Parts: sequence; C-alpha cells; structure tokens
Amino acid sequence: MDLMYIAYPYVKSLHIMAVISWMAGLFYLPRLFVYHVEHAKNQEELYATFLIMEKKLLKVIMGPASIVTWIAGLVMVFTPGIVDWSYLWPWSKGFSVLAMTWFHHWLMYRYKDFENGKNTLTGRQYRMMNEVPTLLMVVIVISVIFKF
Repeated sequence: MDLMYIAYPYVKSLHIMAVISWMAGLFYLPRLFVYHVEHAKNQEELYATFLIMEKKLLKVIMGPASIVTWIAGLVMVFTPGIVDWSYLWPWSKGFSVLAMTWFHHWLMYRYKDFENGKNTLTGRQYRMMNEVPTLLMVVIVISVIFKF
C-alpha cells in the first residue's frame, strides 16, 4: 500500500495528461466530421484526406489517451483513502466518464460510417454533438474540485 501512496502523484499527473489528450480528440473529431460532411462530399481526394486525419486522431491519439486515462483513473480509485464513496462526486464523475467513453465509441461508429460511405448526419448534427464532451467535462471538473 505504501507504493500506491508514493506512486499517487505520478499516476495523477499521468491521468491529467492523458485526459487533456483524450479531450482534445473528443473536441476535434466532431469538428472534422462537420468539415468532412460540408466540404468533402463530392471531392474524392479531400474525402480520403479527412478519413486519414480522422483515423489517425482516433487510433494514435484518442485510443491510447483513453486507455491511459482509464488505467490511471482506476489506479487512483483503488488507492486506499483517496475516494470517499459516501459523497456524490465520485458517482457523478464516474457516470460522466462512462458517458465520455460512450461518446468516444459513438464517434468511432460515425467514422466507420464515413469510411463506408454511409454517413447520414449533417454538419449541424455534428456541431450539436460537439457540445457533449464540453458538458461532461464541466460535470467532471466541478465534481472533482468541489467534492460535493
């Protein structure tokens, strides 16, 4: 158990860095989808370029960052004395992280729609979905800072 306390600040630092990377992707990918829908519809080369950008964002940044976020977060959760489950904040944060993970997977399915030429959503719909990670981030940050 002493090792977990010694490692805690390092794990927390890693967690924060991974969250920043993951969130950057969650904010950017829906914007790419907006431009993909609105500007690359009838331009094969541009359409292919968007697919490459989206795939790299998903596979190189968002995927690894989400995994590191989850692993470091779980290590912190299982460090004795860190989380008091009698408060609301760990539950609201946990629910929001699950929702963020769902959103990540939703984006992966939307990418597959583009890849298969089956996207049915509009730029406006992607703009609206772009607000989801922002709302979840607000809940997570307020939960962790205020620990209500």
